[in-house]
Amino acid sequence: MPFPLAHDDPQTLGAHRLVARLGGGGMGTVYLARSAGGRTVALKTVHPRYAADEAFRTRFRLEADAARVIGGRYGAAVVDADPSAPVPWLATEYVLGPPLDEAVALCGPLPERTVRALGTVLARALGQLHGSDVVHRDLKPSNVLVAATGPKVIDFGIARAVGDDRLTRAGTAAGTPAFMSPEQAAGGEHTSAGDVFALAGVLLFAATGHGPFGGGQPADLLYRVRYAEPDLSGAPAALEPLLARCLDKDPNRRPGTAELAGLLAGEEDEDAFAEALPAALLADIAARATEVWRIRPHRLPVPQEIADASTAPAPAARTPSSGPSRRKLLALGGGSALALVAGGAGAWAWWAGRDDASKPKPTARTRRPSGVPSRAVWWAEAERTDADCPPMPLGGLIAVKGVTGITAFEARTGAKRWTSRVLQSYEYTTDGKRIYTYAPDGLDAMGLKIFGVKPEDGSLEILTEKLDDFSSSPTGAQPLAAGDGVIYVVARKGNDPDKSPWHFLALDLRTGKERWRQEIKAGYVPGGTTFSFTGAVIGDHLVYTGQVFMEHVNFLKSRGTANGRSEWEWSLRRQPKDAGTTLSSGQLAADDRRVYYGLTEVLAVTYADGKVAWQFGAGRDVGKDAPKDTGPYGRPAVRDGVVYAAEGTRGIVALAADTGKLLWETPFRDLPPGLTMPPVVGRTHLYVHATNGAHDAVVAVDLRSHRIAWQMDVPGRVGAPLTAHRGAGTVVWTSGNLVCAIPLD
Repeated sequence: MPFPLAHDDPQTLGAHRLVARLGGGGMGTVYLARSAGGRTVALKTVHPRYAADEAFRTRFRLEADAARVIGGRYGAAVVDADPSAPVPWLATEYVLGPPLDEAVALCGPLPERTVRALGTVLARALGQLHGSDVVHRDLKPSNVLVAATGPKVIDFGIARAVGDDRLTRAGTAAGTPAFMSPEQAAGGEHTSAGDVFALAGVLLFAATGHGPFGGGQPADLLYRVRYAEPDLSGAPAALEPLLARCLDKDPNRRPGTAELAGLLAGEEDEDAFAEALPAALLADIAARATEVWRIRPHRLPVPQEIADASTAPAPAARTPSSGPSRRKLLALGGGSALALVAGGAGAWAWWAGRDDASKPKPTARTRRPSGVPSRAVWWAEAERTDADCPPMPLGGLIAVKGVTGITAFEARTGAKRWTSRVLQSYEYTTDGKRIYTYAPDGLDAMGLKIFGVKPEDGSLEILTEKLDDFSSSPTGAQPLAAGDGVIYVVARKGNDPDKSPWHFLALDLRTGKERWRQEIKAGYVPGGTTFSFTGAVIGDHLVYTGQVFMEHVNFLKSRGTANGRSEWEWSLRRQPKDAGTTLSSGQLAADDRRVYYGLTEVLAVTYADGKVAWQFGAGRDVGKDAPKDTGPYGRPAVRDGVVYAAEGTRGIVALAADTGKLLWETPFRDLPPGLTMPPVVGRTHLYVHATNGAHDAVVAVDLRSHRIAWQMDVPGRVGAPLTAHRGAGTVVWTSGNLVCAIPLD
């Protein structure tokens, strides 16, 4: 969807007049533009910071060259380019058609005829690319545009010549984990056979709506890509053997693109591609063809803060608690209203803006959208909510992370209060009173500071002194937990991802000073490749969980909050296909004596001494059709002396928190309980996410009768876990662009 131009976007680039923004990220911006003759193009630019990097300019030239190699038949034809300009840019035809992931979201899984037509053309497209000794390296549904004339392969930002790994060594991203080849996931050479592997994943997604190796954390995905069998469930029977062959771990056993195109080709001619498309998809393409000509240039005015700052006297020096000025935060991106900040292995946006908090705008609608179930008491919009970040209670508000930042809603009514535009790639934690995050203080990726998001209006303030020796890049730190005026952070000392040691840090939020640091004797990447942590402050202990990527092991560990020294550790066996084995923020179940964890069994550990209090589940029947290679117990919840956990495909078990004795169990009739989201415990009901992978529901279990009170189908999918706001009496969850709430009984 096009967006207005920012006040400081250029008027023209080359012979093209900019009309609107199509999107953007840390590396640059993509615009909708028109030539003097009226031709509409997509114009990609490079951020000025990277324009000064000759290696990045080389990468940009290679992207333009690869786009020219694939040509206009199979890609977006290159109209013009100037890689040597002060702001390098590339103009391609504006393709009238949605990305494949949007097409599947619109129409559902595509018919076999459509998938065959799609695959035939894409195989020929890759063949043309490989014929010039170029591999794409990042083929995925969002990089395939579905036009009436045929699919177009786009985004050659990491394409390269076969055998040339110079840019990879320079720090270029290696691809998208869900659609990587095993050899690419292992850091090896990605040849043309790797593109065939990725194409099979794209076609499986088109036919089923899911990728070959599921979703979840990058670490889980990378492991499954390398070692697990692909999930071909839902694929047309006639295509399943061919997809399995393309997804073979051995690249030598995969078919070439010419053979693949011949095996996929049906009776339809390539020029009759449109005849194979569903009617809903054709209608969407036709609508885009009309709407693009209705777009007129519109430019946002200069933000008042910048206008005021340009005439204001120099600000006085600030203390750590007084917070950064709006002008300084905006200046991170050279004055752009959507600042693009370079940090570490990539670049991320950071704009500490907010909506007018003095006039809360109710966002609940009188006309219920299709994705909102009938029991919802309020719903609101938050663009592209983050499925890995549960809603966060914040006083009387509920805060949700999305692509535009953190948005806060009244937890009782859904009225929108503010948006703090601290964008996607930085991680957060909260103590229920304030949200804490970090970002670079300027363009330097070193110098860690903790910022607090004020609950009253979403503005930011600096809470800690700058730690010059620690990284502030998006993959350089993770706020782990906060409590009793202290925030605990995992951070990299130095900015070399391969050599710099990682530390636990305790930072005093009252004084802004460091309390202690303890080195981690292992590699680490927040949310990603080797470890991933989730923690909680419990009394005098920082208890955290994570996983050892290559060893099928999860762990529970404890450190003393006074000095950060290790106190105890438990290793927990993890099954090969366990997905999302790490926990999201706030999901570590604990009471005043024990911490509880569910995987192959439900485990209770006394955190004072690290001893196992009890284990539950050995030898139990966990239900018909329960996967053999997945831990049968879900993330538990504990309240009022009872631990609740999903059990395989059977239902829910309730256990005594002090002994682990089974108190009662409730079988589920229709959908099995979900294992990756903990239940929510109310006063009279237990709320459980249920799913079969394609259909989601919320099930309410009566805590007195132990029977299912009701089941509410969720028209979309439950994104982030259900979250209780006990003060407001609501249970909140996210689903795509929606935030929904039902009563907490």
